[in-house]
Amino acid sequence: MLQAIELPSLVNSERLPAEIAERLASLRLRIEHFQDCWDQHRAEQFVAADYELVFQALRWLGECQPMIGRRFLEWGCGFAVVSCLADQLGWNAHAVEAHPDLVPQAEKTIRQWPARVELFAGNFLPHQAESLAADPTLPSLGHGGPSPYEAWDLDLDDFALVYSYPWPGEDEFHEDVFDAYAAPGALLLMFIGPNEMRLWRKGRPDRR
Repeated sequence: MLQAIELPSLVNSERLPAEIAERLASLRLRIEHFQDCWDQHRAEQFVAADYELVFQALRWLGECQPMIGRRFLEWGCGFAVVSCLADQLGWNAHAVEAHPDLVPQAEKTIRQWPARVELFAGNFLPHQAESLAADPTLPSLGHGGPSPYEAWDLDLDDFALVYSYPWPGEDEFHEDVFDAYAAPGALLLMFIGPNEMRLWRKGRPDRR
């Protein structure tokens, strides 16, 4: 069962380190250029998160929440910006992206940062997780490619923190997948939209 954790209302009140702010500003320009060229690729629906807010939430989380480890996973990483931020904050960062036009963008971000991120081109869903979806038309169900967990010799319950930016209507599905496969005590951080993030911790099973 997932337990909601309230993020502080002033989590974004502290200034970003100058180095982080400069990198995010540069990446924002690169992303805008990519979006302006939507007719040259098949990722016209890619939407960037508020990376400044995500960084501040990750920093607060690392400083104020108990952790079961330091292994981080980003579901659907896009340009892999959040994974690079996680690496900057000392996480052992992993990222998964299925879209063939976004994987090279993620590789470029990781290379130029530079960051230590294990990037995998494939489907972030664990084996048989599709069965948890109430709606068979959810975009994540159409992602092809191999599983990163087999390639990494890891399972979802080996990660202490998972981050996702779900498509509209997919947030409950992401929560259900995390609840079914993550380790007790692990955290799920979700960017939902402007000024809205959610944080969940998977509860430990009752002992009776």
